[in-house]
Amino acid sequence: MLAQPTRARLFAQLAALGRPAGTDELAAGLGLHPSGVRVHLQRLHAAGLLTRERVSQRIGRPQDSWSIAPDALPGGEPPGAYRQLASWLARSVPARPGRLREIERSGRELGRELGPDGGDAAPAENLGRALTALGFAPQREPKAGGRVVFRLGNCPYREAVRENQAVVCTLHRGLTLGLLDELAPRARLADFVPQDPDRAGCVIEVAGFAAK
Repeated sequence: MLAQPTRARLFAQLAALGRPAGTDELAAGLGLHPSGVRVHLQRLHAAGLLTRERVSQRIGRPQDSWSIAPDALPGGEPPGAYRQLASWLARSVPARPGRLREIERSGRELGRELGPDGGDAAPAENLGRALTALGFAPQREPKAGGRVVFRLGNCPYREAVRENQAVVCTLHRGLTLGLLDELAPRARLADFVPQDPDRAGCVIEVAGFAAK
């Protein structure tokens, strides 16, 4: 599905935005006509890679709003050199306590940069969108007391994790903390449980979510 260049660019554009976007906005970003872009978006939706929501307008008909599906698994493989480089880098970093603290701090800074503009959505929804855009296919499970659990259905870093899980998962923990800094400053990371990267299922539990 993503072997088609325009569909691949649309999927990447939505991943980079980290939020829903309309057909006209996506078409303008690629310099294409909305009619043609709409056809590609509909095919991505039919393939289960995107979700579509009809948004009411003050004037005129409702408009489509597109976002990456929470369980989207786009398939295909990145260039082999990138996988190999990521594995080499993971292998080269020692998993010593002091170094892991540095990695988490770096990941937190990156997470703050990645935090999207959440618009009017609730913080928990924004975090779910950000994790989706990063390729984790999160499933949200509300809990009592304002807690939310995200169970991740995909590990986009699995090759690197096989080489050095402590380092890569610590970086991911830092990314999550940075995203929370931007999207829900009053929330806190209550639990972060890595799992086998080939089976996924990592758990992120956040406490203190409040409506935006």
